[in-house]
Amino acid sequence: MARILIIDDEVQLCKALSLAITRMGHSADTAHFLSQGMEMAGRYDYDVVILDIRLPDGNGLDALPRIRECPGRPEVIILSGYTDPDGAELAIRSGAWSYIPKPPTLSRIKLPVERALEYHREKQTRPQPACLDRQGIVGGSRAMTSCLEAVARAAGNDANVLISGETGTGKELVARAIHANSRRADSPFIVVDCAALAESLVESTLFGHEKGAFTGAERKSTGLIAQADGGTLFLDEVGEMPISVQKSFLRVLQEHRFRAVGGHAETSSNFRLVAATHRDLESMVAAWKFRQDLLFRIRTITIDVPPLRDRGDDLTELSEHLIKALSAPLGLPAKTCSPEFIQALTDHTWPGNVRELINVLESALTRAGNSPILHPAHLPVRIRVRLARQEVSRDHNRAATGHHQPEPDELPSFREYKARALDELELHYLTELLRVSRGNVDKACLISGLSRARIYALLKKHSLRPKKQ
Repeated sequence: MARILIIDDEVQLCKALSLAITRMGHSADTAHFLSQGMEMAGRYDYDVVILDIRLPDGNGLDALPRIRECPGRPEVIILSGYTDPDGAELAIRSGAWSYIPKPPTLSRIKLPVERALEYHREKQTRPQPACLDRQGIVGGSRAMTSCLEAVARAAGNDANVLISGETGTGKELVARAIHANSRRADSPFIVVDCAALAESLVESTLFGHEKGAFTGAERKSTGLIAQADGGTLFLDEVGEMPISVQKSFLRVLQEHRFRAVGGHAETSSNFRLVAATHRDLESMVAAWKFRQDLLFRIRTITIDVPPLRDRGDDLTELSEHLIKALSAPLGLPAKTCSPEFIQALTDHTWPGNVRELINVLESALTRAGNSPILHPAHLPVRIRVRLARQEVSRDHNRAATGHHQPEPDELPSFREYKARALDELELHYLTELLRVSRGNVDKACLISGLSRARIYALLKKHSLRPKKQ
């Protein structure tokens, strides 16, 4: 018997879903607020969570990644009464099992629940992969852990892989990790930088050429595809591959055979393809700048590399790792970071991701010289200017909105502060309660668990009016 949690503010819908799940032979718990559902998901091991998007105290999509990381690692089925294609896409990209519009019929909810439970059980019994060779990938954040789990799955077979992510996120490191953990680890890992290929020499570079095949071909050359035989062919920035070459490369992917420029006989190459891009290939297909059939071929498995700004505490660990790695080549002694230096790194948004971080740390180490401790003053001027502007903007916004740090004589007593905060909390809750219940006091009592007398007393206290019964 599985355990399922329903997080939805519609009481009658929760009752209907609970009854349907019970008839399926499983147990169902319900929560009408996101905070309540999060607390329950963190306390108990649920197999599946059925989650509404718009809840009185938050957005279900925002909480989806955290729910998936709860102790039971539940599958999440998104349930929403709003027709929102973007929300559906975000839900799936965030790891939802499925997205079901309201009102859900029994048949529409039953099959996704059953399939989600089957997948959850299979996932729990699946053997854990051996220790992963990270190939220098540092970090244990939720986003990076999810990426590494995808790397482990990709390494277990020979399917084509497409790695996507912003510039500088470390897509080549991810590709090398896939290769290093695969059965091809002892064979070549051949890198093709599609952005650096001259269009006139692309075919020669990939397929090789015979002597005299074109002007300047003074001797026979083995192409990169042939060099990757038995190993991995990594196409970096595959979106930059000239469309004139994409058709011939598609055939190579299908047949694993090719003909060198100027040659007559075909050659075979048993390579495994891993490609990477920072571009939106779907948009390029729509603009006729990338072949749709090639896109279908290269993305059998997809892996998204998270940007540095989404990797949480990885920044500190990664910075310390890079400082150690960069110090020796620069001929500098080992250095530690002051708390202010780490805070400055944390406050920066890192549009250039890990590549930018490496450049910034190299600059800081050089500026620090023989100083044993890194301080914000050692950061490049452009970073310090950006951080200073951010701080001034925050101060300005706080002043404009009336938020400021209180002086000792301005701070109220704890009792006064608590009473004020409780009043604000009551007002917010009652406002949302009236919205959710549409002003119906009976429904408000059912949702809140408060008596009619208590509801009316609170409404009067805050000058709120329910709907006339």
